[in-house]
Amino acid sequence: MHFDQRTQRALREVGLDTDALGRASELVVEATAETAAELEDFFADADTVYSDMEMAHSTAEFPEHTVESLDLTTHAAEMRGWLRFDTWGVYVEEGRLLGDGLVELTLGPPIHDRVRFARSRERL
Repeated sequence: MHFDQRTQRALREVGLDTDALGRASELVVEATAETAAELEDFFADADTVYSDMEMAHSTAEFPEHTVESLDLTTHAAEMRGWLRFDTWGVYVEEGRLLGDGLVELTLGPPIHDRVRFARSRERL
């Protein structure tokens, strides 16, 4: 079970038994894996994406990125991986789908920020 001890105690206090906690844990694991697969599909299906990332070498409000791959792994509720563009890459610490054609990733060093990606500038 991936809930920390305080969370487990709080969930028990509101009436969840061990079986219910276990099922909730399983559902979180499944949802995390599904989200990771959907994020990988988003980038796999796109040759080019646009972001709201601030980039020192770009004057575009929404810079364009040529996508090579997104590779994510999951463990319980955690999602981590690597987003590779044509000439650089960045560590991914978390991600979520925001709607049709729009996703948000939490990027690690050197970005250290949440960044939205879309298949068109207009979507951002």
